[in-house]
Amino acid sequence: MINILITGGNGQLASCIKDLAIDYVNLNFIFTDFLDLDITNLNQLNNFFNTASNDIQYCINCAAYTAVDKAEKESEKAIKINTEGSKNLALACLKHNITLIHVSTDFVFDGKGKTPYLETDPALPISVYGETKLKGEQEIEQILTKYFIFRTSWLYSEHGNNFMKTMLKLAETKNELSVVSDQFGTPTYAKDLAKLIVHTITSKSVDYGVYHYSNIGSISWFDFAKAIFEENRTPIKINAITTSEFPTLAKRPAYSVLDKSKIRKMLNIEIPNWRESLKQALDNHKNL
Repeated sequence: MINILITGGNGQLASCIKDLAIDYVNLNFIFTDFLDLDITNLNQLNNFFNTASNDIQYCINCAAYTAVDKAEKESEKAIKINTEGSKNLALACLKHNITLIHVSTDFVFDGKGKTPYLETDPALPISVYGETKLKGEQEIEQILTKYFIFRTSWLYSEHGNNFMKTMLKLAETKNELSVVSDQFGTPTYAKDLAKLIVHTITSKSVDYGVYHYSNIGSISWFDFAKAIFEENRTPIKINAITTSEFPTLAKRPAYSVLDKSKIRKMLNIEIPNWRESLKQALDNHKNL
């Protein structure tokens, strides 16, 4: 039996892992949220690991401050969770010989690139959120050797709060929506990312390091919204607008497509196209 601690246990990624857990009888998932385990408190983390009823071999860190715009005004909170929390987890994992699997973001890049970002490309965040996530990565890399950092983008699913569910909710009361068409990236179905994480554990990979993972393809937010309504057969008018027409507190990368060559090769995985995964997510959403 492999014992796996999950922080941020009520978020959408952790919820997707819960959906998969029933198929893995040899994996014992221990789900915690901040009320059970505060990653910003190192003493609490060490006490948890010291008193855990099961010997934990992996920790999947799904805990994060992800309110991108609010982070511009709540930088201390974002630093505490995304940077200091990641450091604390790394220190606790080092002390207790635990492999850390950490989820990061495409927001570590400035978005000025024109080709998919490699793991080795310079990380130059343009928002507080991106900066705190990058510093969290750096803390982990400095402390641990046994870690996987998965940078992902545009995460969505039938669980939690995300772009797909927001679009569907807005369409219940509106006949027309405007969506930004000059920011390009790739949606990631959280269940696909969950499968990757479980595969990393079950395959017993020791190819530690930083990896990029999203679904396959490159689209704008406008394209994503249009596809959501097409696949869901929702009649609504979508207008394409520019970033300047939709100002936000935090700057977003104009281009944040991630190159997945490394993860395909090192972890021997196939990655679904974004539209195929969207269909699955919408089907699952209808069946909730």
